[in-house]
Amino acid sequence: MSIDAWDEIRTAYHVARMGTVSGAAEVLGVHHATVIRHIDALEARLSTKLFQRHARGYTATEAGQDLLQVAQATDDQFTQLVSRLKGRGESVSGELVVTSLASFSPLLAPSIASFQMAHPGVIARFLTDDRVFRLEYGEAHVAIRAGPAPDQPDNVVQKFAVQQVGMYASRAYLEARGMPEEGRFDGHVFVGFDVEKSRAPFYRWMTENVSRDQVVFRATDSRAVKYAILQGAGLGFLPCWEARDHPELVQVLPPRDDWSAQIWLVTHVDLHRTAKVQSLLTHLKAEAKGWTDL
Repeated sequence: MSIDAWDEIRTAYHVARMGTVSGAAEVLGVHHATVIRHIDALEARLSTKLFQRHARGYTATEAGQDLLQVAQATDDQFTQLVSRLKGRGESVSGELVVTSLASFSPLLAPSIASFQMAHPGVIARFLTDDRVFRLEYGEAHVAIRAGPAPDQPDNVVQKFAVQQVGMYASRAYLEARGMPEEGRFDGHVFVGFDVEKSRAPFYRWMTENVSRDQVVFRATDSRAVKYAILQGAGLGFLPCWEARDHPELVQVLPPRDDWSAQIWLVTHVDLHRTAKVQSLLTHLKAEAKGWTDL
């Protein structure tokens, strides 16, 4: 198979995985016109239609699915090989990709920045997103995740910290509606996630104990939730470390064990022992010891 043919097949694989030309272009680091050219050339080469084009993006045809199963297996093997080869260096240098939820940025960004400053040869990339970055595809070197222990195969998972969560309200909200009696929230309103069945344990508590129509401000981003609580839109949940930075907030209910979230350090087995990953893990663990009363 020629290099050109493999480039076209790999492009088709990412179009099928992402569902759009723009998504595939971003992953591959190429212009969207290149993606379209590769798809057109591959379909012409095979004399077969591989995708159905529609307003929302691209969907693989039956022939496309057959081709892409082989492409995925080949791409997986090639990506893992590249990751292993890149990770064999003993120097703490080069690109280092860390991923986490955006809500952890106030804690992690200073720690990652101080690591980069101590190792000028490192280019630090801190990527925050709700999606789970796939370490087996080389999308990140280190992932910081919250909740149940990650169970993806070939990952090394270590306990990192425990985040305590309490219920808070602004002083303005309490002046207007009063402090709730413990366990009774009649006449009160809440700020919460727009997704009713959130995986967060404190939102599961809210689903079980608060009428949905009492959740009058709903958001998909934890930062929006925070600012709505600060504005006085309702009662809501915040990490205790974050709430302490805002004297205008009052703790309505203290943290509970079943509201807390275990935070994990996750690396792929192929890169776990490399110098730069081990150096970063050691640095983050040392920094976390200073995060008192998370």
